[in-house]
Amino acid sequence: MMKLVRIGVAALLISAAGLAVSAALSPAFAAKPEIYTRSGDVALGGYDAVSFFSSAPVKGLATLTTTYKGATFQFANAENLAKFKAAPAKFAPQYGGYCAWAASQGKTAPADPRYYKVVNGKLYLNFDAGVQERWQKDIPGFIAKADANWP
Repeated sequence: MMKLVRIGVAALLISAAGLAVSAALSPAFAAKPEIYTRSGDVALGGYDAVSFFSSAPVKGLATLTTTYKGATFQFANAENLAKFKAAPAKFAPQYGGYCAWAASQGKTAPADPRYYKVVNGKLYLNFDAGVQERWQKDIPGFIAKADANWP
């Protein structure tokens, strides 16, 4: 009986050690909030997510908001708010609004909504103009890498 208890305890310890190693090797973005917010809980720096798809991005209003994946999204008008509520995944930025190029490298980095591109109906953000320039050299390749990396 004592031998079975020792084997059971050893198996439990090995299993716990395996979980600890697995957690340590998780991608850098595993511990990050699902939606990037620069400060507070407002996504996209307060820009209206729907506006990226129809014109130049515009700031949303603090009085027209909804919550998606723990972040507050602001909208310039009630029509855009309704569109987002009907299909938030369609309008929310890819990779939670983190930098698309960084995600392709298996990392996370803040993104600035001034550096964006809509590709195949999806919104991608970059860290800054220099990173966006690098990302634009192989958008399909970087998207494929980021998709493979992103949980």
